[in-house]
Amino acid sequence: MQTLSIHHSLKVWEQLKRQFKKAAQFESHKVICTLQREHTLQIEGHLLGLSESDRYLRFGYAAKDEQVKSYVEQIDFNTDKILGIFDLDLKLIAVAHLSLARPSKFTRCAEFGVSVLPQYRGQGLGAHLFEHSSMLARNEGVSMLFIHALSENAPMLKIARSHGAKMERFGGETEAFLQLPPRNWASRIHQWFLTFYGQTDLEIKMQVRQFWHLLGQIQEIRQGVRDGRQVASAWNSNLFKPDEPGELKK
Repeated sequence: MQTLSIHHSLKVWEQLKRQFKKAAQFESHKVICTLQREHTLQIEGHLLGLSESDRYLRFGYAAKDEQVKSYVEQIDFNTDKILGIFDLDLKLIAVAHLSLARPSKFTRCAEFGVSVLPQYRGQGLGAHLFEHSSMLARNEGVSMLFIHALSENAPMLKIARSHGAKMERFGGETEAFLQLPPRNWASRIHQWFLTFYGQTDLEIKMQVRQFWHLLGQIQEIRQGVRDGRQVASAWNSNLFKPDEPGELKK
């Protein structure tokens, strides 16, 4: 029994070392964070920032602002998984929604949706979020991950096809189905590590942003003090300036 335990511990350690090695190669704009209810306004801001055509591809229709807000309000953070990628200014540049709340006969299925800001597309962020979502769904006991998208949504369908999803087209819409393997200790370690790494990265970005904000306030205070000193010095010099000989009072 002890031998098995040691062997298992070594496998876990090797898996962790591989994850740390991968983390050393992560680009800051590709670190995924799990979003919670306190991120609602940022999620809403991200989606409202999408153009009409982008909203059409993301939701399947040209969602108005009120519809986007309603969608965000109805997100169930207790059952669904919302993933996001922040830039250095803590702006959400990509958001994925893994919907796990399905009817009873589909309890082992989950639906995936994603959006990426235009200036960050072509960098693999959507595929990165899809892989992370697949791992999360797998660890939740989901056996089938599917995507419902417009047939013209080429980037989304490309992601699904590249991961081996089965495609079924119905007129202007396409459904992609990806069979997921059962969860194991490696997938659970992977999830734990990425969650820990993502949260740590977000906290560091927040601390850096707070530091620069504080530094900016200090600089403003110093500049105000310097300006005040200059005004006071000029006022004092004029107040105590000796009268010129020609200006002596008679």
